[in-house]
Amino acid sequence: MQAKGHPETVRLDGRTLTIEGLAAVAYGKAGIAVDPAALRLVEARHEVLLAAREQGAVYGANTGVGANRHELTSGNGMVAAVRHGLSLLRSHCAGIGPEEDDGAARAVMAVRLNQLLAGGSGVSPRVAEALAVALRDGAVPSLHRWGAIGTADLASLAELGLTLAGERPWRSGHGPVIAIDPADALPIISSSALTVATAALGVTEVRSQLRASTVVAALSFLALRGNPEAYDPAVHAARVHPAQAEVAAALNGMVAGGVTPARIQDPFGLRVVPQVTAPALHSARSLRAVLTAELNAAAENPLTTDDGVRHHGQFHTATLAAGLDAVRGAFFPVLSLSAARLGLLMRPDLTGLRAFLAAGPPGSSGLMIGEYVVQDLLAEICMRVPPILTGTLSISMGVEEHASFATQGARSLRTMTELAPVLLAAELVAAVRALRMAPERLTGGIARHAFDIAAGVLDDDVADRPLGVDLERAAGVLPLLADAVGDEL
Repeated sequence: MQAKGHPETVRLDGRTLTIEGLAAVAYGKAGIAVDPAALRLVEARHEVLLAAREQGAVYGANTGVGANRHELTSGNGMVAAVRHGLSLLRSHCAGIGPEEDDGAARAVMAVRLNQLLAGGSGVSPRVAEALAVALRDGAVPSLHRWGAIGTADLASLAELGLTLAGERPWRSGHGPVIAIDPADALPIISSSALTVATAALGVTEVRSQLRASTVVAALSFLALRGNPEAYDPAVHAARVHPAQAEVAAALNGMVAGGVTPARIQDPFGLRVVPQVTAPALHSARSLRAVLTAELNAAAENPLTTDDGVRHHGQFHTATLAAGLDAVRGAFFPVLSLSAARLGLLMRPDLTGLRAFLAAGPPGSSGLMIGEYVVQDLLAEICMRVPPILTGTLSISMGVEEHASFATQGARSLRTMTELAPVLLAAELVAAVRALRMAPERLTGGIARHAFDIAAGVLDDDVADRPLGVDLERAAGVLPLLADAVGDEL
């Protein structure tokens, strides 16, 4: 099944989906093509599941779920089995909380489809085919956010299942309506597709924002006439940590050729950028590896293989939760260091310019309010940083007594990445203004290119005036600054 109307196509085969490919599908930059061999595997495994159900108890296929796992479904024949499947979807369809946006909803469908194509669910082929048609045709379901704890996104995926069954309308577009086979209900919802999609989109933004923050830090360094000794390769060869030498080398290249340093030793905001940024880069790379495995995982319970079905605990997302905790914990110091640099740019003793980079009559406020905005955002972001793996629970009559809460970790990361751009933008606005006031401090290369991008959208009026538009515009060009770094980070 080929993509329609897209210049790029992402192949879904249950094995090779990447985070970049998922993001392209989610944001409408690429269509999909489903591997026919993967569809054949789905069909073969569906037959295995049906045979196992005829031979004995299979969780969710002919039994209840949760604490009802030992209860065989009542009634005989196809009608009773179909009723059980739809009843399972209906009973798990909480439909509460904020609705996911179109990008997230498309990401969920792409993740779930690719996982089904891995062949472990036992779902009927028509479910996979219907998801492919919906993605190809631009149909988007209504998926609500709440109801998951890191052991499968049951509530939201039940909404997706009932949408495919025709019991819920597609929010936009005209998606397919199919018959749900008796054993399809649990395979449809036995996945953390929403959690994985949210985390994948979040870590994509983290990667971009880390690159952008490094460029912005370089501009601030130049504006503050920093001492490049802190980025010297010899310094970072003396204590080797993952990614630290990379960050230092990128910064060293961007600030090379600057004016004579104003100080023998700079404040931490300039001096420790490699040490603070490197852990965030390293943890983001580790999380990307975890998520790539999740995108291509057959983790449904029960798992259907060539020789039968197996009941297990692969739905538990402890590794994902731990990775999310690490990224959030390492990303926050990068943002707080940006706030520190903004404070440095407000100080005339460090810039050699007016206080708050103001112009006009004495007492002008300049960019003073930017610090207030940044500290407000930092306070909001800080609430999303604490680890979620410390959570505990006991539900379903005590038979489900542990969860990873990866879902909440993924949401928190996505929220951080939604707030971070304005925070970084405040530093960028200040750095550009300082370099406009002292253009001799600007170097060439990436720093010059980044300055030209930002200066091209920022008002050069330095009089006291509303700054909201400048912050929005600066936030909007951060992806371009990230692209300027390229593969250096």
